[in-house]
Amino acid sequence: MAKILVTGGAGFIGAHVAETLIARQHEVTVLDDLSGGFIENVPRGAAFVEGTILDYPLLASLFERHGYEYVFHLAAYAAEGLSHFIKRFNYENNLIGSVNLINLSVLHRVKCFVFTSSIAVYGKNQLPMTEDLMPQPEDPYGIAKHAVEQDLKVSHEMFGLKFIIFRPHNVYGEKQNIGDKYRNVVGIFMNQILQGQPMTIFGDGNQKRAFSHIDDVAPVIARSIEVPEAYNQVFNIGADHPYSVNDLAEAVAKAFNVKPCLIHLEQRNEVQEAYSDHEKARVVLGAAPRVSLEAGLSRMAEWARKHGARKSREFGNIEVPINLPPSWRAAGQG
Repeated sequence: MAKILVTGGAGFIGAHVAETLIARQHEVTVLDDLSGGFIENVPRGAAFVEGTILDYPLLASLFERHGYEYVFHLAAYAAEGLSHFIKRFNYENNLIGSVNLINLSVLHRVKCFVFTSSIAVYGKNQLPMTEDLMPQPEDPYGIAKHAVEQDLKVSHEMFGLKFIIFRPHNVYGEKQNIGDKYRNVVGIFMNQILQGQPMTIFGDGNQKRAFSHIDDVAPVIARSIEVPEAYNQVFNIGADHPYSVNDLAEAVAKAFNVKPCLIHLEQRNEVQEAYSDHEKARVVLGAAPRVSLEAGLSRMAEWARKHGARKSREFGNIEVPINLPPSWRAAGQG
């Protein structure tokens, strides 16, 4: 049994990772500020602390009190497209907060720091995305994730902090916040269907992504600390086969047994094709996607029906409203 801190453990991926760690008999503390997660997501058996990774005194007291052996860092504001318009918020939460955790992990001699990055670090025109490519992020979210990756590498070289970096992509499934209109297209589509609204798509819908069910992602992340060969390595993780957003909308409608009703909005600035190679994760971690898109959407749709629609929370502090997509504007924003 190891003592483990999971940041973002009331959120989507973090909750599933924490659940797997508890099932593997570890002692888990979940830290989450509940800005995007839900208390009901925290798995039974975890100690829950409501707080933010920007609160250094709180973090320091937790490390001192519990003596964590491993840190799983999944707390982030992962609205990639919105990050252009909330740069300061993005860098504070996704970079500075991460550095707080890295510093304390070094000071307390944590055995391994597991970081959930993103394929956003790759940018565009690098397909399929492989771990040896030079990152060229296209947005502040990807820039912040890449900076944390770099800091982990230099922290290993300077202080000996071991790390494992995962780059997941377009993860969906049960416990996801379907009420967040800024991210997670599968959840957005399901929330719209539950409310009897049309599914909204930016642009022509031909942009392609590989959509990854949570059961093909979270367990691999959780058990990675048991694989010495994974230490100080970077892994892509997720589904292999890309689908267009139009195809995804059709599949989500089918999962709810409704006729697809689509509205195409003005194109926003985003990478048009994003999917990665997962051979390294297969070889080192035994990771292999097992949940098909149809099966994964069916599972999530069943869960979403039981939990019902969620009202989307407006992001209240847009820093740069220039070129903000109209559908993202809150009342009173110009």
